[in-house]
Amino acid sequence: MENPPKLDAEAWVEQYGDALFRFAIARVKDRDIAEDLVQEAFLAAVKSQEHFQGKSSEKTWLFGILKHKIIDHYRKSKTMVHVQDYTDDLDSMDAFFNAKGGWNAPPTHWSGNPGTAYETREFLDHFYHCLSGLPKRTAEAFTHREIDGLSTGEICKRLDITASNCWVILFRARMLLRKCLEMAGIQPSSKASE
Repeated sequence: MENPPKLDAEAWVEQYGDALFRFAIARVKDRDIAEDLVQEAFLAAVKSQEHFQGKSSEKTWLFGILKHKIIDHYRKSKTMVHVQDYTDDLDSMDAFFNAKGGWNAPPTHWSGNPGTAYETREFLDHFYHCLSGLPKRTAEAFTHREIDGLSTGEICKRLDITASNCWVILFRARMLLRKCLEMAGIQPSSKASE
């Protein structure tokens, strides 16, 4: 088995500090909080550097840690649209499906380029807040899949769940995120047939 690359924690602030700070401030809009989140990310990276496997670049790994810190920040603050306002209403999701399990009304395509939307400050603010409001295991599964890019098998191992449970959790995460984003005024386009 190949050894992971040796990390140079002393160089992180100089090499990645500015980029990490810009990333954080674009999402939290508060200089002090952004600085704290970057410091927490560096500290978490130092504490867990023996787990770095070299599957991504050092920079990507640090940004991944910072993303989790931002999610944790929003989970603690909960100042925008509250996911809890509708998480107890999971049965209402049945209205999306017919008796055979197919869509009654398929999800519509969102206008614009998703990559561009992802980069917009407003979307990210709402997205991270919505994600932080999900139940912990649901948010972890979604983050592992969509942000960390883990496979179903890897997610199941980390969360100690079955593959079918993972699929249900990911489905619920997507539905709750969609509903939360729509409640925040982020609407998909009406071009469902494209």
